[in-house]
Amino acid sequence: MKLGGTTKGTFRPCIGMKGFFVLWDEEVKGMKMLGAQALVKGLEAEGVEIVFGYPGAAIMQVYDVLRDSNIHHVLVRNEQGAAHAASGYARVTGKVGVCISTSGPGATNLITGIATAYMDSIPIVAITGQVPLSMVGRDVFQEVDITGATEPFTKYSYLVKDPNDIPQIVKEAFYIASTGRPGPVLIDLPKDVAASTIDYREPGPVFIRSYRPTYMGHPGQVKRVAKAIVESKRPVICVGGGCITSSASPEIIELAERIKAPVASTLMGIGAFPSGHKLYLGMLGQHGIYAANRAINEADLLIVLGARMGDRAVVKPDKFGQGAIVVHIDIDPAEIGKNVGTNIPIVGDIKTTLRELLKKDIDRNDWGWLSKVEKWKKVRLGVGECNDGLNPMEVIEALAAQAPKDAILVTDVGQHQIWAGRYYPVEQPRTFLTSGGLGTMGYGLPAAIGAKLGQPDKQVMLITGDGSLQMNLAELATMVQEKAAVKILLFNNHHLGMVRELQQHQLGERYYQTRMECNPDFVKLAAAYGIEAFRVENSDEIDEAIKRLLEHDGPIIGEFMIDPMANVFPVSRGDKDEAHIRRIS
Repeated sequence: MKLGGTTKGTFRPCIGMKGFFVLWDEEVKGMKMLGAQALVKGLEAEGVEIVFGYPGAAIMQVYDVLRDSNIHHVLVRNEQGAAHAASGYARVTGKVGVCISTSGPGATNLITGIATAYMDSIPIVAITGQVPLSMVGRDVFQEVDITGATEPFTKYSYLVKDPNDIPQIVKEAFYIASTGRPGPVLIDLPKDVAASTIDYREPGPVFIRSYRPTYMGHPGQVKRVAKAIVESKRPVICVGGGCITSSASPEIIELAERIKAPVASTLMGIGAFPSGHKLYLGMLGQHGIYAANRAINEADLLIVLGARMGDRAVVKPDKFGQGAIVVHIDIDPAEIGKNVGTNIPIVGDIKTTLRELLKKDIDRNDWGWLSKVEKWKKVRLGVGECNDGLNPMEVIEALAAQAPKDAILVTDVGQHQIWAGRYYPVEQPRTFLTSGGLGTMGYGLPAAIGAKLGQPDKQVMLITGDGSLQMNLAELATMVQEKAAVKILLFNNHHLGMVRELQQHQLGERYYQTRMECNPDFVKLAAAYGIEAFRVENSDEIDEAIKRLLEHDGPIIGEFMIDPMANVFPVSRGDKDEAHIRRIS
């Protein structure tokens, strides 16, 4: 996205170095302060209470100011962890997450976390240090064009050239990150700009002519949807991550109950509709629940809410909604019709638009469709026989049976992510966190830390794999440092399970580089960090192990030895996915 016709957010004339010398001077008209102080003051004005970061030479002025601030700084072990932790914090709180790094490799280490947040529409503000303005573009030590590097996956980015602009930039950054379709915004702050003195002025209202998100759906289109509902016989609602961002769960529940429509969810939409509700079908798509996929195949009206309907949710886009009227409501006009054909598009906020729709006479009393759906819900697929280790479904179901209903479940990426999406019931929004769009291994641990710091009174549980955990393993130190009592369920199958499974089904069992030959002893490794840990190898130990995890006062790791050949079902088989789903179901 581009705003105001500027390039990479670089605008306004630059100033030269003025030195690092002035603190506060109340006697001077218009408070004198450093650019770094203006930045931190802006964060405080936005209500920021916690930031995640890693210091360095180019950002040290900001850190010097943070030292005397009430903002709590979390020292991560890798900048990628800072971005993921900020994302986890944002997702459970609904606030904007903040991460900070120095220039060069510090900034580039943030990239994966920024891209992960962008793909999942998570509001974060990333602050990076930069070399002095006079050295920009000269390939000096630890210089990188981070605004250029992140341009494809930020909503907007600023290279700050005038320290007087800092108060307004901070305010704009938070506004852009949190409005419309949320996403990451980057502020690149050169070292000399941070150390320059300004005559501070409070920022004015944010008005960006080229950035005007649409919140109210078009009344005419809403009326068309109401008519389609009344005329439908087999309606289905599909919810995505946008429903959680919009806090639209109450409206979705009312809509489903009034029009007698079952509800399916994308992976990112899990939690938008309570799993225990009689109308809930489960996760749809490539690895989805039979009832969800079957209902969508036979629907005559599909109401898609806040979902991009990507390839995991829709195996064959050209066949999605065949014979059905497709309604697509999303705050981002770019997503409507991008992946699936749409008959009634509506650009608008989900909650706001549904409130208008619910004012219409849309009630249906046809129970025949739901009776048919109920039969499909009885079809339940497991992971097959597990003879050489634990059954992951049994572990997840045991966790679900004992965990509080408002517990927050974080997953990493791999087979365990899909198992959790299929078998763990989520009753509330903002309690299921995973990397859906980018599929980032290593997301889970730092995101869980951010979630726990954002919701310290809630139980936070992480399901991860031996491959994923080792991606950002060092953040175990951050977890201990912050006394973040995350309960880690480590699914250890000594494999990169999802890739191994794809090799099994798509490459004729030609396995290569998917067995983790030299895994550490995770129990001993945890002990080295001062974390309690234990190993579970027998199914009759699962229930007691879950109890031990949940009751422990502090961070803890339970290592569950999963059958290496346990698969995700339905199994992905390329262009035969849909037929295969029907056959095995």
